[in-house]
Amino acid sequence: MPEIASRKHIEMIDIIISEALLKANTSSEEVNLVAVTNRPGLLGSLLVGVGAAKAFSYYNEIPIIAVNHLKAHIFANILAGSQINPEMPDKYISLIVSGGHSSLYIVDENLNIKEIGHTVDDAAGEAFDKAARFLNLGYPGGPVIDIISKNANSHFIEFTRPMIESGDFNFSFSGIKTALIYRIKKYPYLMQEKYIPDIAASFQAAVVDVLVQKTVRACKKFKISKILVSGGVAANSKLRQEFMIAGEKQGIRIYIPPVNLCMDNAAMVAGLGYFEFKKGKLSGFDIDVYSRSDF
Repeated sequence: MPEIASRKHIEMIDIIISEALLKANTSSEEVNLVAVTNRPGLLGSLLVGVGAAKAFSYYNEIPIIAVNHLKAHIFANILAGSQINPEMPDKYISLIVSGGHSSLYIVDENLNIKEIGHTVDDAAGEAFDKAARFLNLGYPGGPVIDIISKNANSHFIEFTRPMIESGDFNFSFSGIKTALIYRIKKYPYLMQEKYIPDIAASFQAAVVDVLVQKTVRACKKFKISKILVSGGVAANSKLRQEFMIAGEKQGIRIYIPPVNLCMDNAAMVAGLGYFEFKKGKLSGFDIDVYSRSDF
């Protein structure tokens, strides 16, 4: 509900800023840089954040810098204290996987980003949410599916892996979700409580398998031996486990932020803002907002 979301942002933004200053044990006068997300996302919500950031910057006479939300997710790996040096000449394959994004990128040491693949329909997190809603598991779907799948049979239903052999690095998750729905409509008894964990685990296994296999293939294709995983779905324990297993088998270094830095958070935005500021990048008060990413 974009309109409701933006209105709630207006109600909460001042409270959030005050709470952040309180928790940081600092005052607005001590802040010397403002970093704000201006893309990609819901325009109404972005406008509230950017408007508040401009006002804070203007009143306190401090610089402001606009930050790409997806780029900030990648930076979360550096913020987490991983053995990644953003100044070191190296390249990485980056998988950003969340409720709105499932994309693969090549990233260099200066955080220059080139997209090599993306979802052609639902993002992985979106597919988790839709599957969970159909299974009456609530929202958001990813965390609850992760929890109930831990001791379940992930081979209960062998869902197909869409586009797994497509030859490119694009994803498709809508088909897995549709297959789950059709299977249950054909066999209604599967909605019994005892079967739900196994269905969820099977669905999760299919999504994770596609993400891991395609990302590893990108490493081989471009002769890159490091993978950065980020975004809300990177908190999924099955995804984290399978990436570590694949990395060990293939000789690929896997970097995944701690769970609290996988979800959307202001720390990654502030961290990337400071990183860009040190490189001499600043924005003006003409910052606009955009629904799509632009690296």
